[in-house]
Amino acid sequence: MKWNQLAVFGAVLACQSLMAQAPEQQRREMLNLSANASAEVARDIMQLTLSTTREGADAAQVQGKLKQALEQALEQAKKVAKPGQIEVQTGNFSLTPVYRTDTKAGMQMSGWTGSAELIVHGRDVAGISQLAGRIQSLTVGRVAFSLSREAREQIEGDVAAQAIARFRAKAADFARQFGFKTYRVVEVSVQSDVPQVHHAPMMMRSAKMSGAEEALPVEAGKTLVSASVSGSIQLLP
Repeated sequence: MKWNQLAVFGAVLACQSLMAQAPEQQRREMLNLSANASAEVARDIMQLTLSTTREGADAAQVQGKLKQALEQALEQAKKVAKPGQIEVQTGNFSLTPVYRTDTKAGMQMSGWTGSAELIVHGRDVAGISQLAGRIQSLTVGRVAFSLSREAREQIEGDVAAQAIARFRAKAADFARQFGFKTYRVVEVSVQSDVPQVHHAPMMMRSAKMSGAEEALPVEAGKTLVSASVSGSIQLLP
């Protein structure tokens, strides 16, 4: 019985030794890799924000002036609106009381100030730029450019495919350099970076400036879309 017990105990120790060596052997054959790819693509969506402010002693009067300015701008914008190309929506519309400091009475309300916005966006950059020159009741506040969803999805897929191909090529090359025939992907992560909005610096355009019918000078420019692939592989004989 003692010899049998010793034999079994020896076999258990041998198995435990092999099991302990297996993870160590696997760790020695593991390799962490990363690969990147990027591409420049033209921004194809323009967003133009036009706004105005009004002040006065009476809230209804200020609101009426804002409403009139916004209606005039909407009338011009709706003439050229096209689904997907030039789309129009109203933005912020607000009224805020104005206070002044009186040496005797303290803080006193002296009137009202308000603001209104009109937002125009779409793929027709030239059309939106020309519209900005025609609208006289609002001034240009912000101009931003971005990628459309279709362009973003296509470029993301293309760049990710390039990064994955580079990761696989590096894995195969390193496996050969370390004296192995092939490899197995253990884990992998794919990430992409697509800047959403680029705000172009613009000078405020006066509604009464000379040549107000001129198109707003803009340049959409390009954005860099990148993808990265990182993970670990096991080198195989």
